[in-house]
Amino acid sequence: MNYTLNQLKVFLKVTQMESITKAAEALHLTQPAVSIQLKNFQDQFEIPLTEVVGRQLYVTDFGREIALAAEQILEGVYALNYKTQAHKGQLTGRLKISIVSTGKYVMPYFLADFLKLNPGIELAMDVTNKTKVIESLEHNEVDFSLVSLLPDAIAVDSIRLMQNKLYLVSNALEKFNKKPYDYSVFEQVPLIYREQGSGTRLVMERFIHENNLPVLKKMELTSNEAVKQAVLAGLGSSIMPLIGIKNELNAGELQIVPVKNFPIITNWHLIWLKNKKFSGAAKAYLDYLTKEKDNIIHNKFEWFEQY
Repeated sequence: MNYTLNQLKVFLKVTQMESITKAAEALHLTQPAVSIQLKNFQDQFEIPLTEVVGRQLYVTDFGREIALAAEQILEGVYALNYKTQAHKGQLTGRLKISIVSTGKYVMPYFLADFLKLNPGIELAMDVTNKTKVIESLEHNEVDFSLVSLLPDAIAVDSIRLMQNKLYLVSNALEKFNKKPYDYSVFEQVPLIYREQGSGTRLVMERFIHENNLPVLKKMELTSNEAVKQAVLAGLGSSIMPLIGIKNELNAGELQIVPVKNFPIITNWHLIWLKNKKFSGAAKAYLDYLTKEKDNIIHNKFEWFEQY
């Protein structure tokens, strides 16, 4: 057999996601690239590793056995790399973080300099919705999770990073008054929702429920980026995190609709299981973050603080 480490990584991610498309997103590869790597890996086995029924990909029993072996091989490779780097006096290990989808506009800035200072640390970061983020934390699959709403069902410790501000946002071509609207504006503006399990969706629904607002639900989409594109296209408005629309606001493509008592404010928290036993890499990162978070906010998010 002549399988490569890259093929093992791709196959393992496909089995974890049970989707070539989702595996490609997680690996930052194109879908055709993942399909080719999967086929090349499969060609080395006479027994099917996966099968497609309808449009759904399933992992066979044999495929799951190979996935377990692939995981063990990759863990061994990581261990060899870490031992080599540790011998050189470098801080080593894997830092595993799961973040909600909007967190992709936040978390990289709190990681960049730490990873530059510690090139022996490898980052594994999963971007998904709030429900899956909490599941990965609860199953102890990650060191940390980034959320804008603290979970109720599990005991966690946390460090507050920065505010998360949500505004009513519309296509720039729509006509709105400069004077702030009262909540009756929501009776007139078709709203685009995030999917169930999204933290933004939860904040939005909580606000609507607490204020007993009759709203015009236009559609439901499965990512912040999809919602943004729909708003840009003029399909409706949405309550959106400011952090994800900086470029569109600066380009004059989106506008914040003025509403009394807005923005809705939550806070970004990095959380971890209470009594979590940290690896050396995770402990070093938490120490770094505690010391440097205010400087990062000042240097990277000054624009955000002005709204």
